[in-house]
Amino acid sequence: MKQFSQIEKQESLDVLNYQIRACKRCGLSATRKHALIGEGDVNASIMFVALSPGAKEDAQNRMFIGPSGQVFNSLLHEAGIDRNLVFMTNLVKCLLPKNRKPKMDEIESCSIFLNDEISIIHPEVIVPLGYYATRSVLMLYHADTSVPEMSFSKINGNLLVLNDKKIFPLSHPASLLYNPSYKPGTIASYKKLKTLLY
Repeated sequence: MKQFSQIEKQESLDVLNYQIRACKRCGLSATRKHALIGEGDVNASIMFVALSPGAKEDAQNRMFIGPSGQVFNSLLHEAGIDRNLVFMTNLVKCLLPKNRKPKMDEIESCSIFLNDEISIIHPEVIVPLGYYATRSVLMLYHADTSVPEMSFSKINGNLLVLNDKKIFPLSHPASLLYNPSYKPGTIASYKKLKTLLY
């Protein structure tokens, strides 16, 4: 896999981001306000992959600024991870109406963008957040997601190494909005994430 210089990374991202903003590969382009591009440090060691923008993210064209973003910021703070030094993106770049589950064609339409983002950023650790992002990242690295040992409940908070790439699946921060009891374990996982960088 080619590694880009910082200038090459930014130039490549600029081209990719233009393609994302203009994308009409699936029906979500008709209902979105914005197709969200990734944001953060192009030299980040950690790349977070969430599912999709929420309503606030879609309206303001920014990553993780709604309720789950507040939880995300809190988790990063607890773990001593600087949000400005990570890269954040979504599996599906457009708002899912009424927070419904993504359709397969929507995931497939966006997966080419995620693949390119990973190639450009070349993070040390990919952190997919939640079931759909995790399944898609595992499939990108040719894992068999149908086997029981690859179920999200089994691999959540555990390091996987696939094709020399570190993958560390975590629950989506939004899960803590509905299940606050998960917070201690989630904080522990975020702290574990930071140790993977050293």
